[in-house]
Amino acid sequence: MERLAIDGGTPVRTKGWPKWPIWDDTEERLLLDVLRSGQWWSVEGTQVPAFEEEMARLHGARHCCAVTNGSHALEIVLRALGVGCGDDVIVPAYTFMATASSVLAVGARPVFVDILPGSLNMDPDAVAAAATARTKAVIPVHVGGRPADLDGVLAVASRQGWAVVEDAAQAHLARWRGRAVGAIGNAGTFSFQASKNLNSGEGGAIVTNDDRLADDIWSVHNVGRRRGGRWYEHAVLGSNYRMTEFQAAILRGQMTRLEEQTDRRGANAEYLTELLRGIPGVTVLDADPRVTRHAWHLFSFWIDPAAFGGRDLAAVLSALGAEGIPADQSYPPLYREDLFARGAPGCCGRCDFQYGAVRCPVSEDAHQRVVRMHQPNLLGTRADMDDIATAVSRIQKAWG
Repeated sequence: MERLAIDGGTPVRTKGWPKWPIWDDTEERLLLDVLRSGQWWSVEGTQVPAFEEEMARLHGARHCCAVTNGSHALEIVLRALGVGCGDDVIVPAYTFMATASSVLAVGARPVFVDILPGSLNMDPDAVAAAATARTKAVIPVHVGGRPADLDGVLAVASRQGWAVVEDAAQAHLARWRGRAVGAIGNAGTFSFQASKNLNSGEGGAIVTNDDRLADDIWSVHNVGRRRGGRWYEHAVLGSNYRMTEFQAAILRGQMTRLEEQTDRRGANAEYLTELLRGIPGVTVLDADPRVTRHAWHLFSFWIDPAAFGGRDLAAVLSALGAEGIPADQSYPPLYREDLFARGAPGCCGRCDFQYGAVRCPVSEDAHQRVVRMHQPNLLGTRADMDDIATAVSRIQKAWG
């Protein structure tokens, strides 16, 4: 049997992976255009409006508002919807911190629900069970770029009269039943942080088909001004969440490659899924015909420690790293983060939101057993995918 690289053997792979971000003279030209124009902020410039129009069109929305980042995008939408003190917002326990911290930022209470093991996305049945008289909104997260079960979530929200805010931070161009995610609910938010499939280092956007909500979002992101109003006229509580012209210029350059890159990630992910499917102790995520396009920001799969000789996830990740395959651990359940574990501050500034009794077993299990790889890995070749599967198989055979 071959010796594992972690034990001194020869690694499966010694060459590198595709670098991220990918850019060329398209971004350089657009940035120089902004620099030379002297119009560096969105109020006077042309790049932000052009980007907003292109982003809205790509995601089947009437409106797009470009903002500072994906975290602020969530907060802005919640403020525009009137969510605040005394309200509950249902969020998955398995997601990045911003999904829940944005709820705290507007004074509302995050209510954590569990996920489905086959998708790592919010469980609609858990959403229905979490309903309270205080619930005002639900935030389904399209984790890893895979659309959440919007049929189920929207059905619950419609019965209850809640707003649905799609956290599509990782889901650029993803589609549910042929529709681009983001504007299927009341509004959707995107991130352009450096790791994202569409990135400008930092940045975010909000899309919606609701004309009135779009105006309210614009107002919150522009220091509470109203469209057509006076410059020093502030109608609602907002802040300066405006994107700069430089970020928008980079994004417009990045968008020229987004379709091709998304297709390449999808083809490689499908191929890798089939390779991993036959390895003992490895479980790939479920196929769902309603997911008509997966953005593949993350590629995730489950491991059964028993099939790896009882080794835990940390050991498997270390062995993969030694074989030249970068991978990491997925999110811990958010209620275990210090912010929530010690009692999160409510709208009156007291630590009055307690989470000690919260348990989401699938989320907890996922943190201990899900391996994930990031999107640049999927921009390589089929031979690169072969290397990933070979490394996983080699480790399982050596330890199983």
